[in-house]
Amino acid sequence: MSHLTTVMAPYLDKHLVLVLLDFLAKQEENQQELDEVRLEIIAKTNMVDYAVSVHEALHPGAAAPEELVASREKVVAELKALKEAAGPLLEVLGDEEALKAMEENGRYSREGMLEVEGVSAETIDALNDYAKCLYECGKYEAAASYLAHYIKLAGDEAKTTAAMWGKLASEILAAADWEAAYDDLLALKDVIDPPTGERGRRRRGDAVTNEAASLKLQQRTWLIHWSLFVFFNHPEGRNGIIDFLLEDAYLNTIQTSCPHILRYLTTAVVTNKRRRNVLKTLVTVIQQESYSYSDPITEFVCSLYVDFDFDLARAKLHACEDVLRSDFFLVACFDDFLANARLFIFETYCRIHQNIDLSMLADKLDMDRDQAEKWIVNLVRNANIDAKIDSAADQVVMGNQQHPSIYSQIIEKTKGLSLRSSVLSNNCDRLVRE
Repeated sequence: MSHLTTVMAPYLDKHLVLVLLDFLAKQEENQQELDEVRLEIIAKTNMVDYAVSVHEALHPGAAAPEELVASREKVVAELKALKEAAGPLLEVLGDEEALKAMEENGRYSREGMLEVEGVSAETIDALNDYAKCLYECGKYEAAASYLAHYIKLAGDEAKTTAAMWGKLASEILAAADWEAAYDDLLALKDVIDPPTGERGRRRRGDAVTNEAASLKLQQRTWLIHWSLFVFFNHPEGRNGIIDFLLEDAYLNTIQTSCPHILRYLTTAVVTNKRRRNVLKTLVTVIQQESYSYSDPITEFVCSLYVDFDFDLARAKLHACEDVLRSDFFLVACFDDFLANARLFIFETYCRIHQNIDLSMLADKLDMDRDQAEKWIVNLVRNANIDAKIDSAADQVVMGNQQHPSIYSQIIEKTKGLSLRSSVLSNNCDRLVRE
C-alpha cells in the first residue's frame, strides 16, 4: 500500500480511506494485501454487499461467512427501526409544500418543528441516527440530504458540528455537488476558527487550555486532509487550496502535524499560473520542512529555485511523473504539472542566460530537439516572452531583460518577513516541546 496513504489514513473517515484503496487497487499489483485491508475496513461499516464481493475476490468459490449474511439482516432491521422512529419528521421533510410553508412562516427551526404533531426531540435525534445508518450503508446522497435538515434542527452545538462533518463526508463520497461540498468545508472551517468578531465574543474571559489547543490542532489537521477531496475536484479548487493552506493557522498546522500536505500545496502552486506570487513563501516552507518531509514534487521546486541545479530538476521531474500517476488526488494534474514545470525550468534558465543552446535546453526540458523548438515557439507566441529562435546558430536568444530596481527587490524580500518569523517561532516552540 502507498506510504502516503498509510500516513494519511488516520486523519480520514473509513469511507474516505476506502476511496483511496479502490484507487490503489487499480495501480498496485499486490491485490490480495489491498483486499484484506479493504475487507477489514468494510467490516466496520454497514456495506454488507460490498464486503461479500471483496470476500469473494479474496476467496473465489467460497461461500460468504455466516456472520456477513447475518449482519445483512441486522442492518435491514436497524434501518427499518430508525426510519420508523424518525417517521413523523420524515413525513414533514417529504412534503415539499408543507416544508416550504414552514420556511416562509419562519417555523422551519427546532422550536417550530417540535410544534408539529408527532415530532419530538427524540424524533429529531432519530433523524440523525437514520442518516448515520444510511451513510454507513453507502447511501451518501440520502445521508447528506437528511443531515442538512438535522443541522438546522439539532439545537446543540456539539451535535450540529458532528452532523456537519458527516454531511461533508457524504457530499465528498456522493461526488454529485462539489459546490455544496465546498460550502460545507468553509462552514466547518468557520466552526473550528470562527471569524475575528465571533472569536472575540466567544473567547472573552476564557483561557485557552492545552487540551483546547490540541483539539483545535486535531480538527484543523482532519479538515486539511478532507479538503483535498474537495479542492482537487472543484473547478476553482487549485486556487482555493492555496488560500486555505497558506493561512497562518493552517500553514502552522501543516508544519506541526502533517508536512506531507506540502506535496498538494506545491502541486497547486506549480499548476496555477495566477499564483506565482506565493512561490517564494512556498520555497521557504519546503526548505524549513525538508528534514521532516520531502518527495520528488517538493524536491523539484528546491532543485530549481534553491540550488538552480537544472540537471537535478530534470531528474526530479522524471520522478514526479510516477508520483502524479500513483496519487489519487494528483493523477488529474499530470499534464498540467509537467507543462508548467517545464515552463518553470525554461523561465529560470532564461533569467541567467542570454544565448541558450537549443539542444542543451531541450535536454534540460527532457524533450527531443524538434519537440523543444515547437514548444518554445508556442510559448514565445502565447506567453509574450521576449525571445526568438536563431535556427542557424541553433540557439534561443533572449531579448533585453528588465531587472527590478534595488528598491523593488528590498520591498519584495521584506513582504514575507512576518510569516517567516511566525513559522520560525512555531518551529522553535515545537523543538522545545520535543
